[in-house]
Amino acid sequence: MKILTLDKPLDRLHFAETQTYGDQTIDMRAEVGLLSRNVVYRGDPETSRVNEYGATIFLHSSGDDSLTCRLSYIECADCG
Repeated sequence: MKILTLDKPLDRLHFAETQTYGDQTIDMRAEVGLLSRNVVYRGDPETSRVNEYGATIFLHSSGDDSLTCRLSYIECADCG
């Protein structure tokens, strides 16, 4: 197991919560990152082309339309 120790608080808060609706519990968490290398966003190579699955990337602002996102150097493979 790897342990990451921070020497100062993080700059941003990110929403993370589990919510229960009836008998289903939904984990409302997301991975957030700033990557300095190329990224391949890949679907299932065995079934994506046959089933024509797509790919979805969710972005969320606090409701004030303040969100800015830039995707660059990203390859989408097996995404439909």
